[in-house]
Amino acid sequence: MTNTLLTGTARRGRRTAIGLVVVIAAVSGSSAPYAQSLFSSTTTPLPGLPDNQFGTAGTTSVTGGATTATWPTTFAPGEADQNASYTDDPAAAAAAPQRPAQPENAGETDDLNQSYEEDLNQQYGQPLDAGTAPIDRPEWEEQRLEAAEAPGVRLGTFVLRPSVNQSINTETTRDHGSKETRSYLATGIRGTLTSDWSRHALTITGEGVYERNLNGDQNDTDPNARIGADLRLDLADDTVAHFTGNYSFEREDVSDPNAIGDASEQAGVHQFEGEASIEREVGRIHALAAIGASRDVYTDAKLSDGSVYSMKDRNRTGIDGRLRLGYELSPAIIPFAEVALGHTSYDRRRDNAGYARSSDSYAARAGIAFDFGEKLSGELAGGYQRVSYEDARLDAVDAFTADGNVTWSPRRGTDVNIGLRSTVQDSTAPGQGGWAEYQLSSALAHQLRDHLVARLTGSATFRDFQGSSDNNVTWIAGTGLTWSINRYLELTGDVEYETTTGAGSDQDILRAGVGLTLRR
Repeated sequence: MTNTLLTGTARRGRRTAIGLVVVIAAVSGSSAPYAQSLFSSTTTPLPGLPDNQFGTAGTTSVTGGATTATWPTTFAPGEADQNASYTDDPAAAAAAPQRPAQPENAGETDDLNQSYEEDLNQQYGQPLDAGTAPIDRPEWEEQRLEAAEAPGVRLGTFVLRPSVNQSINTETTRDHGSKETRSYLATGIRGTLTSDWSRHALTITGEGVYERNLNGDQNDTDPNARIGADLRLDLADDTVAHFTGNYSFEREDVSDPNAIGDASEQAGVHQFEGEASIEREVGRIHALAAIGASRDVYTDAKLSDGSVYSMKDRNRTGIDGRLRLGYELSPAIIPFAEVALGHTSYDRRRDNAGYARSSDSYAARAGIAFDFGEKLSGELAGGYQRVSYEDARLDAVDAFTADGNVTWSPRRGTDVNIGLRSTVQDSTAPGQGGWAEYQLSSALAHQLRDHLVARLTGSATFRDFQGSSDNNVTWIAGTGLTWSINRYLELTGDVEYETTTGAGSDQDILRAGVGLTLRR
């Protein structure tokens, strides 16, 4: 009987000690600052430059009115947001839930006896660097953030999130000793339509920018637009199909080697793209097969003497297919290999100079895809590509390729994106088949204050004209600020510098502008 009483007393003592440990851990944990990244890894405010905008102008709100900020930012329980002012937005104040009293050990587990099976191949939810790793937000904070964001417009089973930006800008261009300055208005419209289905998903995104000069030639306008759709079909637990379609229109950039030298208005490019792919997982094997088609249509260029120059000999259609095979070393690391074949057919068998530019392309690459959560994710690959032309007078283009995209959140409130892309571009110069083009982009966004985000962007485009030492390089650097006045309105300001050298080019462009964005 005595032994039983002693045993019971010892058990109660251990339970009391365990309870004290839990309380101490909860109190100490509640004082630690949150390390949640300000921006979602899938909706970063400054994504890497799109594939068709690497190394070109118009990638910031200077010319496009880009929206970047998310409002309001997160803060830890018990920490006051000194700059928040919900009284400016009565709708947000009414919608925002009151913060309930939180227990000191909110979010902490009290099951100290929970078993944990260690597996070196698994991605742990708690990284070694606990001080900077993203952690889950409480439910009350998730509700507050949802109430503070622009609600969008419900359209049946879809949600539309539109935005309109109006900016005033100035641009100074120096080209071979000459100087030209223009001021212009840029109106940008953007929107995202997403489905709210229990299975499958459809996402449609679109944006357009219309520029009009305030001085000089009042008829000088420069529109560009793009729209894309992605339909995902969940065929089975381990099989997914994607059907994508894209359309874009933009003027050919003056720094492009194919641009017309004495043109007052460069040719416009209509581009249509579509792809169907299916991806399947069998154990640790990840397989993907895709087939795609593209169509490029060029409008006439306007020369300085008022005449027009037909670009119909550049209209073309392409089709390609690719196969990809990956092996899952762990849920976070998947090395892969990929091969692709393609054919490009021009509408006219011979261009204006008499060359047959239809071609066949072959490519192979190997790389690694990685996903360590919100901290670090992306894909890097290297390979080889060859494009051979129908006309025997045109030399084939051989290029070693490097491609990838990396998203990194080194600390709370900071996002970094790096993009790398290699392509082979067809030339219009007589006797030249094409060139290899290497494009690098980078973007950084950092939260300076609760509603103020600073942005840095940069890109470099290197064009390797095989058989010639006079290559072409375009550099772009930009910086900007975004102030979120409330969840519907934000103010942006940007400065951007672009320079192109080599291959007979010597051009510098400085742009600056401020804009106001209205979101719904």
